[in-house]
Amino acid sequence: MAATAMLATTSWAGGLMTNTNYHIAFDRMMARGTSFDIDAAFSNPAGLAWGHEGWQLSLNFQKPWQDRDIQWTADNYLAYPALGYAGVNIDQKFPGKASAPIVPALFASYKQNNWAVSAMIGIVGSGGFVKYDDGIPMFNALVMAKLFSAGLTPEKYGIDSEMKGKQYIYGGQLNFTYKLTDNFAVAVGLRANYYDGYNRGHVTATTVPALGGQNLIDLQLDCLQKGWGFTPVISFDYHEGPLTVAARYEFRTKINTENDTKMLNATIKNTDPATGAAVPYITGATALAQFGDKVAAYEDGATTRYDMPALFSVAVGYEFTDQLRATVEYHNFDDKHAKMAGDRQKELTHGTHEYLLGVEYDINNKFTVSCGGQRTDYGLDDDYQQNTSFACDSWSVGLGGAWNINKKIRLNAGYFITIYSDYKKESSAYQGTPWPATETYSRTNNVIGLGIDYKF
Repeated sequence: MAATAMLATTSWAGGLMTNTNYHIAFDRMMARGTSFDIDAAFSNPAGLAWGHEGWQLSLNFQKPWQDRDIQWTADNYLAYPALGYAGVNIDQKFPGKASAPIVPALFASYKQNNWAVSAMIGIVGSGGFVKYDDGIPMFNALVMAKLFSAGLTPEKYGIDSEMKGKQYIYGGQLNFTYKLTDNFAVAVGLRANYYDGYNRGHVTATTVPALGGQNLIDLQLDCLQKGWGFTPVISFDYHEGPLTVAARYEFRTKINTENDTKMLNATIKNTDPATGAAVPYITGATALAQFGDKVAAYEDGATTRYDMPALFSVAVGYEFTDQLRATVEYHNFDDKHAKMAGDRQKELTHGTHEYLLGVEYDINNKFTVSCGGQRTDYGLDDDYQQNTSFACDSWSVGLGGAWNINKKIRLNAGYFITIYSDYKKESSAYQGTPWPATETYSRTNNVIGLGIDYKF
C-alpha cells in the first residue's frame, strides 16, 4: 500500500518541490536572475525598477513531458535453501510516464517613475501526473514476500497493479518594487500557494488458472490531498552601467495537507501451503492492519507535510555590447529544513545547489537568440530515494529566441532538455525482506514553450 502513494513530481526546472521556469525566457536562456523584462516579476522583482514604464502583460504556455523509470534486479529472490527453493531471478523495468497538459503562466506589471507593482500566476511547485501501468517494484516485492510466507511461489500467481498520482502547487504572487537610489532597488512580495494532489492505485494478486484463478490480495486506494501555504519574498537589485547584481530570498512555505480518502480497502485470502488453494477472506480493518504503518499515511483525515523550501538566489549580469549580454546565477534550496512526508528531508546530505549560465544576443531590432545551461545537485542519499518519489542529479540545456513583432509585441519560443544521471540503490534486505535487490532510477525530461509579451 505504501507504493500507491505515487507522487507526480515535477517535470519542470527547479528544486525538489519548487519550479523556476514560468516564463519562456527561462526555457531559452536559463539564467534570468538579472532580468528587467516582465519575467522579472518572478526572477528579479527589484529589477523592474529599470523596466518598461507603464503596463506590461505576458502570457506563456509550456508543455513538459518526462519518463521516470525504475529497473528492479535481484538474483535468487525468495531463495529458501532449507525448503529446496532456489528463488527467482528478476530483471524488470517499470516504466513511468509523467506528463502535464499545456501549462499557462500569466505575468503583469505597472511601473511609474521610482516604483512598480507586479504579479504572476502559475504552477509554482511540481506540476503534473505520473502513471505506472505495471505498478512499481517495492509493492510487488511486498506482495511476493507475503504470498511466499503462505507457501505460494511466483509461478502459482500473477500480479496486476497500476499506480498513478497528481501533484500541483498553484501560486499567485504580488510584488511591490521601489528604487531607493539611482543604482539600488528593493522589492517585497507575497505568494499564496495551493496544493492539489491525489494518489490512486490498485494491486491484485490472483492464482494461475490451474489453481482456480482466485483473488489472493486486492488493495484499492483513492486518496485526495489539499492544503495552503504562504511565501514572503524579498529582492534586491544593484544596477550601474553594464553591470547588474541581484539577489532574491523566498522564505520557507509550510504546507500541511489533509487526506480526503475516498477508498482505502484491502481484501486478503489465506492460502493452504500444501495446495496453494485460497481459503476464506480477511477483509476490512483486519486486512489493512496486516500492512501496519504502510497504510497509516493514507487514512482519511491524516495530514502530510509538503513544504516548499527557502530559496536563496544571487545573479550577476553584464552587458558586453548593446547586443550581447550574459548572466551567471546560483540557487540554494534549503531542503534540509523543509518538512516532507515521513521526514525524508533528514536523509538528504545537503540542500539543492543549482548553477546557471545564460547568454543572449540581439541579431537586430527584430530578432534575439539565446542559450543557457543549468547544473542541479540535490544532495541525494539511498535512504531518501523511494519508488514513490525519487530524484536524479542533472544537467539542463536550453535554447530559443524572441521576435519583436512591433514595438509593443514580443513573441518568445524556447526548448530545454534535462539529462539525468542514473541513481543506483542497492539493498541487502529489500523492503524488509531477507533477500537483496538493486533498483536503478532513471529519468528523461523535455519542455517546449511559447509566450507573448505586450507593452502598453
